[in-house]
Amino acid sequence: MSETSDKLIPLSQRQPLQRRRRKRPVPKTGQKKVISQQPVSSPREAATVTRLGNNHISPAPISSGGRRPASRIMMPPGVKPISTVKKNTQISPQGNVRLKTVRIDKPKIERRASRKTRLKPMARTMLYALRLLIVGVGIGAIVGTLLSVLDPANRINSVVSVSQTTTSQKAPQTPNTSLYLSQEITPLKNTLQTLTTTNSDFTPGVFLLDLDNGGYVDINSNTSFSAASTIKIPILIAFFQDVDAGKIRLDEMLTLEKEMMVGGSGNMQYQTPGSKYTALDLATKMITISDNTATNMLVAKLGGQEALNGRFRSWGLTATMIRNPLPDLEGTNTTSPRELGNLISMVNQGNVVSMRSRDLMLNIMNRTERDNLLPAGLGKGANTYHKTGDIGTMLADAGLVDVPTGKRYIAAIMVKRPNNDPRAAKLISSISSAAYQHFSQAIVTPTNPINNQPVNQPVNQPIPNYQPPVTPLIQQPIQPPLMNPTMPNGMVNNMPVGSYPPPVMNPPLTPQYYPQQ
Repeated sequence: MSETSDKLIPLSQRQPLQRRRRKRPVPKTGQKKVISQQPVSSPREAATVTRLGNNHISPAPISSGGRRPASRIMMPPGVKPISTVKKNTQISPQGNVRLKTVRIDKPKIERRASRKTRLKPMARTMLYALRLLIVGVGIGAIVGTLLSVLDPANRINSVVSVSQTTTSQKAPQTPNTSLYLSQEITPLKNTLQTLTTTNSDFTPGVFLLDLDNGGYVDINSNTSFSAASTIKIPILIAFFQDVDAGKIRLDEMLTLEKEMMVGGSGNMQYQTPGSKYTALDLATKMITISDNTATNMLVAKLGGQEALNGRFRSWGLTATMIRNPLPDLEGTNTTSPRELGNLISMVNQGNVVSMRSRDLMLNIMNRTERDNLLPAGLGKGANTYHKTGDIGTMLADAGLVDVPTGKRYIAAIMVKRPNNDPRAAKLISSISSAAYQHFSQAIVTPTNPINNQPVNQPVNQPIPNYQPPVTPLIQQPIQPPLMNPTMPNGMVNNMPVGSYPPPVMNPPLTPQYYPQQ
């Protein structure tokens, strides 16, 4: 081995005897740090050199005062020695040796993902979808719990139930105006049509209803007619609804105002303005003597025409409407025989007002002074609870009829006529007489009041294969009507006992609604 000075590579004197082979190379993270040191004056210092050309290796020259390396290792060409310097390493200098500590950054080793974490795109997509599903289910559960706790519907329902309970005693009742109609009474209808055709210049409207079995007669019953004073029947119902609700007291005093005083029927138009009347007196005069002034006072007390029309619509009435104050000689206020019959039937059943108000209503309607229409066609012992209507172009009468045999039926008859034609009154009394003859001979079935339980059946559709009962009629002696005790304010209740379903004994209403006896 020859020593030469060209292309010599010094080896660190701290290099281990045998280099340890690394499994993988470490990437360079920075520039190579060069440690500068002053020449050492030690005579033993030496360096190992390798010859790069022609495979000749010569030892490195040893400077004076240097330290001889422990061994001489031959390095292959192209390999640079790596000096290992420990941090904060101090070497005791000899002589004038000065060492400098240099910080070398550790190489950053890139972590490769393991095979377990390496997923295919499809698996990664499924994983994300599963995570989203789990998150969605969790959020849904939380939101559902919050909604169940803070659900406004429950609070609204509870508030509605409380409000309904509170207002059920104050709000006017909404009548169920659907009637049970079983089968049209053809023989009676043919008889009535014969009567109506004798006067071709009349336009009649007839609605008859058997309250026991639902038999009926319909002749133009849905036709809208001028109401005249028959409009006072729904006004009377609305009045007693407000009495039941506590909005009006029967003994409440109302003052007669001059602008309310109108002509036509009634005697209040001749009274002194400023006179006071109880609400019950006004309702009684409105029906018994058909007082128009009393009617207008009650309409104002009930909220006016629009308020009453809205209440009529809530009852399901379409033809019944108030357009002008009474007397309404032009006939702008309208109604129909069917709607009048429905209202009277509902009053009889107690579905519109309380039972006590129903009794007062029927008592007032039983004392209607004009009796040349429906009552004129009835036999002895029959009673009517009715209200008439009369203007130049129209004549009407509608009410409930009690037959002595126990049969009850509704009769609503309206006739459009030439101006003040007296033949219309004879026609109404003739229709009433024919109806009374039929129902007085009909079989009484008071134990099964079918009409009191309306069913979901079209009004004008008869029941197929309907056969009336065939129980023979048992003639019983007619008993005179019993007189009830005297009513408030000198009124006499001459309504026969048993002529309609007895009122249910409800708890008494608030005493202040009715005058002291």
